[in-house]
Amino acid sequence: MRTIALALASSSLALASCGGDDGTPDSGPSENLSAEEFAERTRDSAIKPEPGQYRVNMEVLEVSIPGAPQGAADMMRGMMGGQTHQYCLTQDEVDEGFENMAKQSQDGDCTFDRWDIDGGDFDGKMTCNVPGQGKMTMTMTGTGTPTRSEVNMTMQGNMAGMGDSTIRMKATHERIGDCG
Repeated sequence: MRTIALALASSSLALASCGGDDGTPDSGPSENLSAEEFAERTRDSAIKPEPGQYRVNMEVLEVSIPGAPQGAADMMRGMMGGQTHQYCLTQDEVDEGFENMAKQSQDGDCTFDRWDIDGGDFDGKMTCNVPGQGKMTMTMTGTGTPTRSEVNMTMQGNMAGMGDSTIRMKATHERIGDCG
C-alpha cells in the first residue's frame, strides 16, 4: 500500500534529520522545499544518526474514513498498525545526508511544504499527488537523538477512494545494534 510506504519513508527521513539546530534563525514555515533544500537542511543538522541496525514500530492512533462501510477503519488499522520493520543505516547513508531518499520521496510527485529543525525537535509537511487517490498531505512532528526518534504523522486525503480521510500514526525508530 503506497500510504504505508510513504509513511515509512517519511519517518525514516525524520530519523535521518534527527535533531540539530541548523544555525539559522527561525524563519517560520517554508513553502515548497525542493529535494535539494530538504537535503541541505538534513545534511546541516548538528546531530546525525548513528549507523547501525534500526527497528521501527508503527502504531495507528486514529483512522477516520467518513462514509466507509462498517469495519473498513478496523481493516485499515489492522493492516497498518502494529507493524515492526528493521533496516540497516550505513555510514555512507549517514554521510550522504539522505539526499537520495529525499529525492525519491519527491519522484512520486511529492513536495515538502515545510521542514523545520530546532535542537532535537522537527516539524514538517509534505504534499503528494497519488495516482488514483488524489492529493495527500502528511504532517510530521517529533523528536530525535543519534539512536532514537519518535515521529507523529497525520495523513489526510482520499486514501480509500471514499472521500477525505485521516490516519494518525506514531513511528518509533530505535537503534538495536550493528548491521548484520
